[in-house]
This record gives sequence, structure tokens and C-alpha cells, in this order.
Amino acid sequence: MAYMVDRYPCEESPRLGAMTLHPVPESVPRARRWFRRFIAPYNLACSVDDCALMLSELVTNAIHHGGSDEPWLVRVEWFKDGTSLRVEGHSPGTPAHVSLRHAGADDVHGRGLLLVDSIANSWHAVPSRFGGTAVVFVLDDAGPQEE
Repeated sequence: MAYMVDRYPCEESPRLGAMTLHPVPESVPRARRWFRRFIAPYNLACSVDDCALMLSELVTNAIHHGGSDEPWLVRVEWFKDGTSLRVEGHSPGTPAHVSLRHAGADDVHGRGLLLVDSIANSWHAVPSRFGGTAVVFVLDDAGPQEE
């Protein structure tokens, strides 16, 4: 299997969905498409476009900066956290190596976390429960709307 998408619509679980992706450039647009498809039924109170953009930055950074001597995958999960939406991107690497850069005008790369920083209410990097690093962003008052 090239990839996997998990959905957990169970009321007891705050996890709304997850996907596992190969660390290849094609995974970035795939992650955006799947996120849009699987988050749609939850009727977010925030911009799905903003979420998809930030999610794609997490996946892009994981692909470019993650890595291992062993085969590895990128895992993305999204959760209802009270009234907030929390999105996590997991990959190999060390959280200490994750930092906000200010790219120069001629730099092709280096703006991903700057975008996340400017849109999300908060973000941080922590050790992943899967091993490696989790980069997490939170959007306050964005969680799924009650119908």
C-alpha cells in the first residue's frame, strides 16, 4: 500500500482523522486533498483553506527535514481539542532542530513555519509519541461545529 488514511468519527475520541504518507513531494497535494475530504463533515468554524495550507507546510517540512537510515513515513493527525483544532505532523528528527526562519527575498524555501506562525494561534515542536518529532499547530475556537 502506498499510503493510508484513517478516520475516527467516534464521539468518544478527540481524534478526527489521520493519514500516513510516504516522504515524497507527491504526498503534499495528496495530504491537502485528503484533509479537505475528511474534515468536511465536521463543519469547522475556521478556514479549511488555512488549515490545508498549514498542514501542507508540516508535510513539506517533514519530507525535507525529516529522515532516517531506516524506511520512514510522515504521519498527520487532527484532533478536536475543546473548541480548538489541533493538527500534528510526525516525522523522524529532533524537535530541537525545528525553528522559525526568516527567509531572504531570494530564498526559495524557508517560509513554511512563518506561514504557520502567522495563521495559527500557536505552534510548537515536541518529541513524537511515534519517535522523532511532532510539529503541532492549534487554531482556537475552530473545532467542529455542533449541528
